[in-house]
Amino acid sequence: MARDKSASPAAPKTKKVRWYHQVWEAFKMTRETDPAITWILLATFVGILGIGIIVGLVLDAVVYFILLSLPFALLAAMFLLARRAEAAAYSRIEGQPGAALAALRTIRRGWTFVEEPVAIEARSQDMVFRGVGRPGIVLVGEGGGNVARLLESERKRTTRVLPTVPVTVLQTGRGEGQVPLPKLPSTVRRLKPKLTKQEVAEVTKRLQALGGARLPVPKGVDPMRARPDRKGMRGR
Repeated sequence: MARDKSASPAAPKTKKVRWYHQVWEAFKMTRETDPAITWILLATFVGILGIGIIVGLVLDAVVYFILLSLPFALLAAMFLLARRAEAAAYSRIEGQPGAALAALRTIRRGWTFVEEPVAIEARSQDMVFRGVGRPGIVLVGEGGGNVARLLESERKRTTRVLPTVPVTVLQTGRGEGQVPLPKLPSTVRRLKPKLTKQEVAEVTKRLQALGGARLPVPKGVDPMRARPDRKGMRGR
């Protein structure tokens, strides 16, 4: 039977990204903002391996302890790379509009954040982002001197609609009383639950009536996209 020449060719297969490719990409990204990462990783790997050799010499089992220390040295280096890559990712987006929301998006469970600021100062580009979770409502402000006023105004507006719901106000930055961007997700995660899941759903519905600032947040500032896959880096 003649082959149908008009048949469309098979779609090309998607190339699978190997874990070592992810490690290399994470290393290159980290090295751009942290040039010392190469020597830090080498020192960590060699240091742990050296400890294994010393213990092996003392116990007259050098080969055994070299083989034992190799996976620990590699694991420690990969863990350190993951932490430094995360810090490098945050340093790349810090100061950009929407950086606070990008950091908050790394919270995968328990919180819902709207995709655009709920309040914004057009001239200074100060923004306020809102999230809802079992601890209540969190308002996160980023920007300069006007963000405190913007946060207080949004807090009052939210309280008028939901007077019995706890409202937590946070401001990102490096100043006194501010939360550094890398610590923002963990700060929000540590808030204690005060609402039930049903109450959270009801609060979310009520807040939809408040709307937002209708200004889209610039894309491409999500630190999770620059962050290495830790499971992939372990070869899983």
